[in-house]
Amino acid sequence: MATMLGIRSEGTRSPKVVQLEERGAPARAEHAILVFGGSSNLPLAQEICEALGITLGRSLVTTFKNEETRVRIEENVRGADVFVIQSTCSPVDHHIMELLLMIDALRRASADRVTAVIPYYGYAKQEKKTAGREPISAKLVANLIATAGADRVVAMDLHAAAIEGFFDIPVDHLRANPIMADAFQRRLGHDDVVVVSPDSGGVTRALDFSLRVGGHLAIIAKQRPQPDMAEVLEMVGDVRGRTTVIVDDMISTGGTLIEAADMLLERGAAEVYACATHGILAGGAPGLIQDSRIRKVITTNTIPLTDGARRDKIEQISVAPLLAEAIRRIHRRESVSELFT
Repeated sequence: MATMLGIRSEGTRSPKVVQLEERGAPARAEHAILVFGGSSNLPLAQEICEALGITLGRSLVTTFKNEETRVRIEENVRGADVFVIQSTCSPVDHHIMELLLMIDALRRASADRVTAVIPYYGYAKQEKKTAGREPISAKLVANLIATAGADRVVAMDLHAAAIEGFFDIPVDHLRANPIMADAFQRRLGHDDVVVVSPDSGGVTRALDFSLRVGGHLAIIAKQRPQPDMAEVLEMVGDVRGRTTVIVDDMISTGGTLIEAADMLLERGAAEVYACATHGILAGGAPGLIQDSRIRKVITTNTIPLTDGARRDKIEQISVAPLLAEAIRRIHRRESVSELFT
């Protein structure tokens, strides 16, 4: 017997298999498309399916009383082109296991191809050894996904580009910068903007954002004395009297973001905004951001925003249209490269 501690997603499809169509035109791919969602981000999975014009596949994702994960696919997937949408966010290990079991179940049910759509890739910060006798956890997770039977991976803003190389299967690495830059311009409409990279590793991302919004560039130097802790050291760039926007790939505890915002204001910035793809917002981060001098934080729904994390200063925008278009192109054997720019 299983106790329903997980989530059961049910579709209402009439035919068991849905052939992807685009505005009445038949799909050029030979196989049917099915999309399933794990329990980590069902709202995003539903939104992606709505954009594709299909129904989310029926699956049972739950937990036994002994806390083992149970998965059952409740659709005929034989010969189908299947996509599994699962952000490996908190609880990270549990959601990774869900993803692995769903992939294995689909492979054993004779799916033609299984693509893991991972909007947020857990363990991404552990992509290298920082001391002796440490694992490279991001590589291990990549091995597990491939071993489970995934044929392809779609990911959003991996913390380090090297993670793509950890996979021996194709990876489509999508970026949220175009979506966030558009949201920043439409919602805030500032002209004289300085885009700030919170560290040297994010300069390329910040430069791309600045080109999209027509702003200048500034860089903050910081060091990490220990995990989940960063110290802001210095800044390069002129922010006096200007609107600044800190651009990063993720916001975890919020401490470094707030410290960077305080430095910008001390250097004469008129106001500070922030844009980050992944709003992890661990611990008391939402409250810290709400109480800070940051005007607005824009993040995406790669990680669902819980009720306890909702604040006036935190706004989520959707990546569902981008992911849906990637899925559509992959299914139809079309180029995905245009979505990378």
